[in-house]
Amino acid sequence: VQLQASGGGLVQAGASLRLSCAASGRTYSRNVMGWFRQAPGKEREFVAATSWSGGTTYLADSVKGRFTISRDNAKNTAYLQMNSLKPEDTAVYYCAATPGYGNVWSPTTYDYWGQGTQVTVSS
Repeated sequence: VQLQASGGGLVQAGASLRLSCAASGRTYSRNVMGWFRQAPGKEREFVAATSWSGGTTYLADSVKGRFTISRDNAKNTAYLQMNSLKPEDTAVYYCAATPGYGNVWSPTTYDYWGQGTQVTVSS
């Protein structure tokens, strides 16, 4: 499974961005897809995850009310809609996928990772 993240950029505080994660290759029909981010000098942290159906979503407390995760299985793509961006959201954002089950908040649960896309929010 290959994951390609896109949609990052440089925006001002309060703006919105939508990240996309396109899956290709041997695509598992049932997998959890997640988003993580890593700021310079910090550990990779959980942002959001969604079940295969999209019916169950998980969001980090720091992004609740501002970010939304969704997926379009017909397009093998997951999305992270980010609204009301803050400077502290600045990081490289990674998408990840796993055909298994486990702690969706932990990066060790995920088997496949995209290359990351930079999000920079200026104040």
